[in-house]
Amino acid sequence: MKQCWAPITASTPSTPCPPRATANVTSPRGRSPTPATPRCWRTWSTDRHNHREAAGDSQNAEAIKILARAHQSAIWARQREANALRNALKDYYPGALLVFGTDLDDRDAVAVMEIAPTPALGRQLSTSKIIAALKRAGRERNLERRASEIHNLLREEQLAQGPIVEAAYGRATKAHVAMIRAYNTEITELEEALTSGFEQHPDAGIVRSLPGMGTVLGARVLGEFGDDPNRYCNAKSRRNYAGTSPITRASGKSHVVLARHMRNRRLADALDQWAFCSITRSLGARAYYDELRGRGKTHRQAIRQLANRWVGILHACLEQRVNYDEDIAWKHRVDIAA
Repeated sequence: MKQCWAPITASTPSTPCPPRATANVTSPRGRSPTPATPRCWRTWSTDRHNHREAAGDSQNAEAIKILARAHQSAIWARQREANALRNALKDYYPGALLVFGTDLDDRDAVAVMEIAPTPALGRQLSTSKIIAALKRAGRERNLERRASEIHNLLREEQLAQGPIVEAAYGRATKAHVAMIRAYNTEITELEEALTSGFEQHPDAGIVRSLPGMGTVLGARVLGEFGDDPNRYCNAKSRRNYAGTSPITRASGKSHVVLARHMRNRRLADALDQWAFCSITRSLGARAYYDELRGRGKTHRQAIRQLANRWVGILHACLEQRVNYDEDIAWKHRVDIAA
């Protein structure tokens, strides 16, 4: 509809049913509106000045959002498969967990578990077979050392199930490993497509100039926020949409500040990672984080507040069409500290 130049007005679910105080349109003879009365049209005709026209993103931004969501969904699905594999291994193959730990989606783990899904097959593996499997998976360095470690750990004594149960677990493990391998392939291809699309966007340079913002993370943030310059009136609007700004509730002597839980989960996850990565890449972000921790904030609270600060800085950079500048972004914090 937006591409066909049709005007679209954004509204909340409660907007089509306005309160009696604001609904000045009445039916003839003072009766209440009939069910056939078009309430949406009433809202548009009487309260149009209170609503903003919905923003429309460019084709590049829509494509980036689709690819970023598909990439993130594939990562989440792969992690679910890895969790299911870990739960199975701890019941019949603890030696594999001793070798690979929680990195069951790693190329080494997938390569070895494909040829040795049971403890019996693991004990029969020779070092040469393990080296060949690691080579097929793409490892090029420390082949003999890594193969020797795997060989020794898999041959250690460990608790085992009966042969029939072990065979059933082995078949289930092969299915999990096949799914993880497929996800690894798809994630790599989606990441290449996402990187290519993101680099072609005119805002990519501004987004990537921010500390801690890589290609994939920047594409997620850009795709979820959109690129329409008129969508957010100010930095507060962008923070409210992101869910990083707190909710303040005051009544009498009561004053409570709460975190927003109803928000875009994908955007919140990307902003959380961005804030965490920026601590080691920005002196201003690190100083602000340390200040929050010194005031008694927990790690989660400090990261959320730091993400809220970064969203405001991102809005200013996009609004003024300039790259990030560490001195300008955190100068007010330095002046206050001085």
